[in-house]
Amino acid sequence: MPAVPLAIGDKGVRGAIAMWRALAARPFDVVNTHSSTDSWLAAIACRALGGRRRAPALVRTRHVSVPVNASRATRWLYRSATARIVTTGDALREALIRDLDLDPARVHSVPTGIDPARHPPTRKADARARLGLPLDAALVGIVATLRSWKGHRHLVDALARMNRRDAVLVIVGDGPQRPSLERQVAALGLGARVRFAGQQDDVAPWLAALDAFALPSTAHEGVPQALLQAMFAGVPAVTTDAGAIPEIAHAGSTAVVVPREDADALAAALDTLLDDPARGRALAGNARELVSGRYTESQMIDRMDAVFREAAAGRRAPARGS
Repeated sequence: MPAVPLAIGDKGVRGAIAMWRALAARPFDVVNTHSSTDSWLAAIACRALGGRRRAPALVRTRHVSVPVNASRATRWLYRSATARIVTTGDALREALIRDLDLDPARVHSVPTGIDPARHPPTRKADARARLGLPLDAALVGIVATLRSWKGHRHLVDALARMNRRDAVLVIVGDGPQRPSLERQVAALGLGARVRFAGQQDDVAPWLAALDAFALPSTAHEGVPQALLQAMFAGVPAVTTDAGAIPEIAHAGSTAVVVPREDADALAAALDTLLDDPARGRALAGNARELVSGRYTESQMIDRMDAVFREAAAGRRAPARGS
């Protein structure tokens, strides 16, 4: 699969020309976009191609639950320029249909699936030894880009309020919030109890090392990949009801769900999981069964393949005289 870099970093003339040239160079059947900028550039390029030959079908994937404005331009993008729209959760799909008055048949929910082969059974002690993590601590972890809405600051506050003083927080990922989080950790005197692991190409051993996983997101979530991975890895999870998280985090069944931005509730939930391993095992078992049955990579690929085939089959005919 060739990877071709394009100058499409912003919504400008240069980006539109680069996209048009790329699409004109090969007879693509489908173009799948994943952000606002590439979606607009691809939509404009596809429209420009219409006079030369059949334009590829545009499939727009939305990964976050950020509301869209209902401007005339946005309605054109979603109603006319795109052949199909994919969201990474049912809640995102329903919001788009409602806010933009879209045809439900053109909007599909396809959460990002996990690859089970990337999460082989691993002994907790072996994972900790490999990563240089303490063998006898209660390890709580989060895997997420360090953005404000992922809730890292609330998790750090929760660590300071936990009864389990042996709890250590492992933060896997990097991002714009790291400096402020490091300052917060220092101000709370938690330097010895927080490990910033940075960006990791393979998060499987980090998940295998944990006693509990936390994702206290406050907004913008689809069905989070990291939460799916933790659930498949058998790590009991504490999270919130942000975005499409409730589609996999069923309170009291597959996860502990706490209010958003509530460090006290988060601390209490983590204490409970660490103090009651049997409950944690039950939650983790239910969660793994859910993920294995509905959220694997192969299932995602099959569903996306169907969307692409539908989109390609509905491509409009070439312009008359072309």
